[in-house]
Amino acid sequence: MWMRRLVAVVFVVSLGYAGWRLYRHAGYLARPVIVTPAMNAHEVVSPGWRRRLAALLYRPKSAPKIVALTFDDGPYPVTTPLLLAQLRRLGVPATFFYIGRDAVQWPGIVERTARDGIEIGDHTYTHPELDRESPAAIQSEVLRGRNALWKIAPDPAERSLMRPPHGRYRAATLRAIGALGYSVVLWSDDTGDWRPLTPSSIEQHVVARATRPEILLMHNGRLPTIEALPTIVAAFRAAGYRFVTVRQMLRIVPLATINHPVRRPLRG
Repeated sequence: MWMRRLVAVVFVVSLGYAGWRLYRHAGYLARPVIVTPAMNAHEVVSPGWRRRLAALLYRPKSAPKIVALTFDDGPYPVTTPLLLAQLRRLGVPATFFYIGRDAVQWPGIVERTARDGIEIGDHTYTHPELDRESPAAIQSEVLRGRNALWKIAPDPAERSLMRPPHGRYRAATLRAIGALGYSVVLWSDDTGDWRPLTPSSIEQHVVARATRPEILLMHNGRLPTIEALPTIVAAFRAAGYRFVTVRQMLRIVPLATINHPVRRPLRG
């Protein structure tokens, strides 16, 4: 008798654990890549069961092979020119999310970024953790960052696209940013290059974790990232991908498709 009860308890606990894991996985799938001002901030942060179920059941009609390379932070006096030179050699566009304070310190690099045709978005003025800031402080950071960049090298993305430092946000963060008319740009894949990685480990990650479409997160100021770029770009090209900026992607790919990318390795 006690054995049957034990089996029943184990079954119920296992079923509950499996359900909890599935619920968490559905929440991960429901996490958007881009949060527009029109989206419900509370639902983004705490998706309900309907949204989680929809994310689990979502089956895209197509999975466009389009990739936007994005780089956070900077500009920096040595590594940013090296990164720009590498992108120019490879002949691919990109979107840079610059920190306003650093842009003021190195305006010539920001001007060169614009001349190279790189899209420039807002990454705040001082790079704080916005999920710990008040709505007023959040908006001040975004606007100061925008104004600093706009004064040096005006770009429409500086007034429409921003990425919160470290990707940290709460519902209040999204509401404060959305009230300014900005879309919050996150990513479908994070290379993890903010850690001390080798070029080969970055390359292997991207090849194995690619999505369709893809917004790839990388960082300014990282030599291994610069060294990995030729292999990364070649892998995407060999797989038939087209390179675009974030704003270009938003114009040609439906938001639902961007926010529900399909994971497909570039090789294998």
